[in-house]
Amino acid sequence: MAEASEKSLNFIEQIIEDDLATGKNNGRVLTRFPPEPNGYLHIGHAKSICLNFGVAQKYGGKTNLRFDDTNPVTEETEYVESIKADVKWLGFDWAEELYASDYFDNLYEFAKKLINKGLAYVDDSTSEEMAAMKGTPTMPGMNSSYRSRSIEENAELFERMKNGEFAEGTRVLRAKIDMASTNMLMRDPVIYRIKFATHHRTGDKWCIYPMYDFAHGQSDSIEEITHSICTLEFVPHRELYDWCIENLEIFPSKQYEFARLSLSYAITSKRKLLQLVNDNYVTGWDDPRMPTISGMRRRGYTPEAIREFCERIGVAKRDNLIDVSLLEFCVREHLNKIATRVMAVLDPLKVIITNYPEGKVEELTTENNPEDHDSGTRIMPFSREIWIEKDDFMENPSKKYFRLAPGLMVRLKSAYIVRCDEVIKNAAGEVIELHCSYIENSKSGQDTSGIPVKGTIHWVSAAQAIEAEIRLYDRLFKVEDPSREDGDFKEYINQDSLQTITAFVEPSLATASLSTPYQFLRKGYYCLDQDSTPEKLVFNRTVGLRDTWAKEAGK
Repeated sequence: MAEASEKSLNFIEQIIEDDLATGKNNGRVLTRFPPEPNGYLHIGHAKSICLNFGVAQKYGGKTNLRFDDTNPVTEETEYVESIKADVKWLGFDWAEELYASDYFDNLYEFAKKLINKGLAYVDDSTSEEMAAMKGTPTMPGMNSSYRSRSIEENAELFERMKNGEFAEGTRVLRAKIDMASTNMLMRDPVIYRIKFATHHRTGDKWCIYPMYDFAHGQSDSIEEITHSICTLEFVPHRELYDWCIENLEIFPSKQYEFARLSLSYAITSKRKLLQLVNDNYVTGWDDPRMPTISGMRRRGYTPEAIREFCERIGVAKRDNLIDVSLLEFCVREHLNKIATRVMAVLDPLKVIITNYPEGKVEELTTENNPEDHDSGTRIMPFSREIWIEKDDFMENPSKKYFRLAPGLMVRLKSAYIVRCDEVIKNAAGEVIELHCSYIENSKSGQDTSGIPVKGTIHWVSAAQAIEAEIRLYDRLFKVEDPSREDGDFKEYINQDSLQTITAFVEPSLATASLSTPYQFLRKGYYCLDQDSTPEKLVFNRTVGLRDTWAKEAGK
């Protein structure tokens, strides 16, 4: 049993268990989730959230939510609030809410310490000149002519940078490491730059701001983070992370990297997602086609399903593309357990039951969710005129067609067996109405007719039905990995990713809730959209009952 348990650990959990076994960090586990507030969180961030908060919870530790707000040009309070809402919606809470800007004074002192140790210098070179001196992965770089400045001169210039005496782009502070390093990031990286921009928290107090690589490790150290978990693109940054901590002689936080989550038929670059928003390819960051957490929430995905998805894909050391069908499977599996079943006709065809009394309205009882017998029941009105789906009728049916056709019978869900007696067409020969008759003693739950029927279809009573707008969402991109395709990624947008139709839904949905998931029987899972009003209901398709894309791929 112990061996099986050990094999089930991911490599991050194994590192933590080894640390706990040796008494490292005095048995503490403290992780952090450090997003930059320059956009909305996406499914990749959800993976990081689940990992950072999940391992801390598993080992009795805590997680800080720390905003990496070192670039005042791109960061906004709106993004801060959206990130907090997303983390809470996913089911996690943080020990402390912190900001890299909390440490600007500390970071400034750290930079001065490096200067005083002869490990940092002010460089007047332009960005183009520094790039030319950087070298290549196979050729060493060249030392800047400013690298030999004295400690006193560097200290004075850095203070003058802080005081706003120099223009943007005229000077930077660089760490003095090794211009011949095989790791390009160790070739005297820039650790401070001048930016005259108002910060969302510190206002105009600062005109110099630390670079991410300088702020990140030191922020971890200040908080005494025991396990700094980030994605694989930060592997080359680890050497600088360790160099700063070692030379500043501060708490030795350690960085560990895992494979980031890339999802098929989606883009998870915040820069590209921002393009989609700004260029109006989507309605906003919370557009239900977006892979953002707010978009998935609006589409009707549940936090339980997203957590299960992150658990299923595991924690890997190599990047790979995860099939979105797995995410949709997790959503579908959870919604099947909790969704309220209702009837909605998306492509309506009128049916008149000619032998049912005019003006009579019968109240039929049906289950809210057969998967959950504690979910209760609801009343469905039944009358002479109903709506059914057009594709539940075929004038010339195939041998194995078990729905309505001339002379054929079908059961109306929770109601009666009906037989199609007459087909009404318009001048163009299109079917516009069916005349049927019902079998009186065939009522569901009380059927004594003895008539066997193989098909059951859904319906809504025409007089009581509510007209609603239905938004049918599909995948935003036509290709599996749009970020790897040639040309502009926007060329691969699926122009049919949103179709809007008008449907008839059962009257119980007049009191539909934004927090309640629904299964439209035989059609899929849907949720009420925030655009809904009492006068106009709007529903989003969350996911179909089956993976139609897999079916298409198999043809």
